[in-house]
Amino acid sequence: MVHFAPRKYGFKMLNVDVRPIIGQNISRYSLVSAVAKHARYLVDEAEGDRRSLHGKPVTLSIDDFLEKRYAVLESEEIRQA
Repeated sequence: MVHFAPRKYGFKMLNVDVRPIIGQNISRYSLVSAVAKHARYLVDEAEGDRRSLHGKPVTLSIDDFLEKRYAVLESEEIRQA
């Protein structure tokens, strides 16, 4: 589950424990890239179906990865770098 940390001026920042995902030997860069691509996919899919999302796309995407509905696949070359 994604939690929001209170911020000055009313802005909120995601405070996500990504250790369950990073613990699978996945780089943070790959995780951020995968979450962003999946969030964009969710938005495009919702627009195509003419429906609204029930949350923020990035938050929904992070939840999908944390709940193992989606996974990050890295090549060996990236893991070795």
